[in-house]
Amino acid sequence: MSISHEFARDDKFRVELLSSFYLFTRVFYKLRTRRDWITSQPIGRESHYITIANTLTDAFYHRVSDIGILCPPRYGKSEMCIHFIAWAMARYPDCNFIYVSYSQELAAFHTHTVRKIMTLPEYQELFDARISNETKAKDNFETTQGGSVYAAGIGGTITGRGAGIQGATRFGGCAIIDDSIKPADATSEKIRATTNDWYLNTLFSRRNDPATPFFYIAQVTHEDDLSRHLRDHYDGRPWEFRVLDALDAAGNALCPHKHTVEQLLLMKEKMPYVFAAQMQQNAIPAGGALYKPEWFVRLDQDPEMLATFITADTAETEKSYNDATVFSFWGIYNISEDGMNTESIGLHWIDCWELWVEPKDLEQEFTNFYYACLRYPKQPQIAAIEKKSTGVTLVSVIKDKLRGLQIRETERNRSSGNKTERFLDAQPALASRLVSITRNAKHHDLVLNHMSKITANQSHRYDDIADTFADAVKLAFIDKVIPYMTKTKARTDKIITTIASNYQRDSNARKRLYGTGNTRLKVPTHSLRAYR
Repeated sequence: MSISHEFARDDKFRVELLSSFYLFTRVFYKLRTRRDWITSQPIGRESHYITIANTLTDAFYHRVSDIGILCPPRYGKSEMCIHFIAWAMARYPDCNFIYVSYSQELAAFHTHTVRKIMTLPEYQELFDARISNETKAKDNFETTQGGSVYAAGIGGTITGRGAGIQGATRFGGCAIIDDSIKPADATSEKIRATTNDWYLNTLFSRRNDPATPFFYIAQVTHEDDLSRHLRDHYDGRPWEFRVLDALDAAGNALCPHKHTVEQLLLMKEKMPYVFAAQMQQNAIPAGGALYKPEWFVRLDQDPEMLATFITADTAETEKSYNDATVFSFWGIYNISEDGMNTESIGLHWIDCWELWVEPKDLEQEFTNFYYACLRYPKQPQIAAIEKKSTGVTLVSVIKDKLRGLQIRETERNRSSGNKTERFLDAQPALASRLVSITRNAKHHDLVLNHMSKITANQSHRYDDIADTFADAVKLAFIDKVIPYMTKTKARTDKIITTIASNYQRDSNARKRLYGTGNTRLKVPTHSLRAYR
């Protein structure tokens, strides 16, 4: 779709744009980005873009009040919100908007895009809304007609700002909450509580008029996120929600050009928690296990290992009500199907010790475990140990003592994610059946019983064994430290083999030239080169 300056002056076209929010979005998206807006074409239901457009239009005309739209990530919901503000300003330039996101920077990015649309030459020719020259900030601008757009991040202040127009009998603006929390932060009870409290204690009071609508448009990130509270009407407002699931009950994709049915089914299999929450808008209920026992591949015997390594999670004390100290022994191997190498790497849980020991005995217990691992056909190359008080002490003691073992300290800080996030990161490897265990191994039942109790909401009591599992998955599949070392060693072995072969060939050549008794005969060097 294209638009020229001559066509922009067509009053009929102007009326069409003002009458149809979705037409406005398609036209001005193309003008701003130079790319066509692609309308999704799902089977058995209308495009989610049309659903969102109709819902926001209903709120504009006060046919509904507070509206929540739950939609998968990257499905264009922010673009719809951005264009809605520009469209509403074209209708009523005195509207007051508050645009909220989980960070002030992201909210400012979106409001800056609103500003870009409103300053396009075509927008200026078609509509009367003008941005005041006195406001040049990305996150805060006003119109010459008294309207405003203000960006805010969750947890920030909104002093002196309000949404809507007091006493207006038509639409006067709104507050838009576009993704209230990052998926990476949703597993933090503290961050969720801060988000929910901020909404109720700060944003909720920013209506300039009781009729001012609020829009909440996001993906579900957790069973206790803000969307859950709004659906339960904990603010006393009559919220209505539109749920746009990526895969409907009939098995049809919501937006096939974003995710095909096959891609969604694969995501459902490999990342069930993420799929249920972010794609289907239905977080796993409290207590739902992250790791299913049937996802473990049970083998009759250990496979032939390419490399082995150790992961360790140390407890602070020996008290039985605290987490235990756990040492796990792992191996990686090439997965075979019907005797054929698939070129995929598998992770095998060779052994696991769960102990309650005093810190003073930690060194000896780890040494005992390490010596037990040395009896395995493939000896361990690396030990990853959690970097906390007892773990740091253990690392400092064994680094010099166990010289054949490379020690890696596992960080536990904000940048590495909280515990639930790490457990979720490890889930796809297990769900993809890349992790195996030997059926008759002594740790088989211990491991599977423990792993089946790990939940996303931290309702389980112990997670020490799961910690060593998450660390092993990170080393093997996420950071790929162990496979890299294996490939490096294989290249080194090949070089050594080649050097040895060349040396033997040269030695045989010298014997043929000089004889076995005298290797110092004066023979032209070019004669020897012929054998190289």
